Amino acid sequence: MTFKAAIFDMDGLLLDTERVCMNAFEKACHTLGLEFLKPEYLAIIGQNAQGVERTIRAGYPDDLDYPALRKVWMEYYHDVTHHQAIPIKEGVLELLDWLKDNNIPIAVATSTDLSLAKTKLKLAGLDAYFDILACGCEVTHGKPDPEIYLLAASRLNIEPQQCLGFEDSNNGVRSGIAANLQMYQIPDLVFPTDEIISLGHQVLPSMIDVLKVLKQGH
Repeated sequence: MTFKAAIFDMDGLLLDTERVCMNAFEKACHTLGLEFLKPEYLAIIGQNAQGVERTIRAGYPDDLDYPALRKVWMEYYHDVTHHQAIPIKEGVLELLDWLKDNNIPIAVATSTDLSLAKTKLKLAGLDAYFDILACGCEVTHGKPDPEIYLLAASRLNIEPQQCLGFEDSNNGVRSGIAANLQMYQIPDLVFPTDEIISLGHQVLPSMIDVLKVLKQGH
């Protein structure tokens, strides 16, 4: 395996954000008298804002006031993400340090908007690691479309097939594989389906395991 760069998803992969976001959504549902539909919620993971809205609307009754739901949901979510450091997931710092020590350029490809992505990374103390950010607000088609990974690779000026990609979500894995990255999946709230596993990428339990594999091949 040869590679010249590494591109990371952010939420649920670098940062333990997904539980914060799901808890905020559940709280918003209760506030508005809506049922919390966990399977529908889990289906949004890895999507940008437009994809999230489509998925939520499809799961709830036609008279859902989605703007009102999103407003309350984001208020609860931003109460945490704008003011508190989200915990960094196991092995992330060790892997990022190893990549830096080996002069490997590092990017983030996240469905989160640019301003919030910068805030999350800064509060967690991770912002200095990344040479490039590619965010959901900068692409027309969100994950599982490959556009965001292609954007990140182009900003790194490195061919996608020479980039490692790191994801927790199935949507993200589809995106990276469609962009021809060498993908690793570290599942968080959603485990890969048989269909996703059949794509042939590496599925590992933590970043510690990823680092062991990369050290063996380097």
